[in-house]
Formats: sequence, C-alpha cells, structure tokens
Amino acid sequence: MVTSMNELPVEISAASRFASYLTAFEECVPLGNRLLAVLAALPHGVQRDFLDDPRFQITLENFVPGSGWKLWVGVPGPIGNGSRCVVLRPKLAHCSEAFAHYVIAHELAHAFLRNGGWGSIVDREEAADTLAASWGFARPR
Repeated sequence: MVTSMNELPVEISAASRFASYLTAFEECVPLGNRLLAVLAALPHGVQRDFLDDPRFQITLENFVPGSGWKLWVGVPGPIGNGSRCVVLRPKLAHCSEAFAHYVIAHELAHAFLRNGGWGSIVDREEAADTLAASWGFARPR
C-alpha cells in the first residue's frame, strides 16, 4: 500500500525514470516489460550513467526481410562522444525470461563499458558477461 508520494512502488518509479527508453517497445510490450525489469535492477550508478548521457539509447530492431533495417545513431566524434546504442531483437519477447534478462543485461553491460573490458578482464564479451552476472543476470545454463 502506498502511503505517500515518497513511497511509490519500484515499478512506477522505474517506469517513469526509464520512460524514454521504453517508447520504442510500445508495440512489443513483453519485451518492454523485460527491459524495464533489468533497468530497474541495475545499480543506481549504472542507471545514472545511462540517464545522464544523451548519447545513450535503446531501440527495437526493425528488420524486414528483403528491406533490411534502419537505425539512427549519433555520428561518432572524439573519444567519449560516440553514440551508445543498444538494439534488442523482438524475439527476446518470446524466449525464456531468464535468457531475455541475461541478453538485455549483457548488452547494457557493453554500453556501460563502452564496448571495452572491465577491470582485469580485457575480452569484451567476457567482461559484459561478468558485469551482467554481477548485476544478477548470469547466463542461464
């Protein structure tokens, strides 16, 4: 039960905070819900990194067989000024929830790490997997 505006449930608060990222998923509600669950579970510092960076975006892949797909991203500039874009495939709405959460967290980890390593882990894929696991989204068996 909500007793004051300072005690909003996490779902309402997270949905408001991440509303600009969820717009692209209005036609794919199950995936939007999965994305929101992962975003809401991220550490506050990671959330702020994404929310405070106008270059960061999340979008839904719009591939059409025979036509390809379109993606609008900022033009890369000097180091630190390139686009940070996560593109998610609609099929993540239909696979197991654990796998979808893992893939979403893995891709967000790439964005957070700016496609680099993490600590002593220099391999980008291993770094993204390890960071996603530290957020609670380990690769399902």
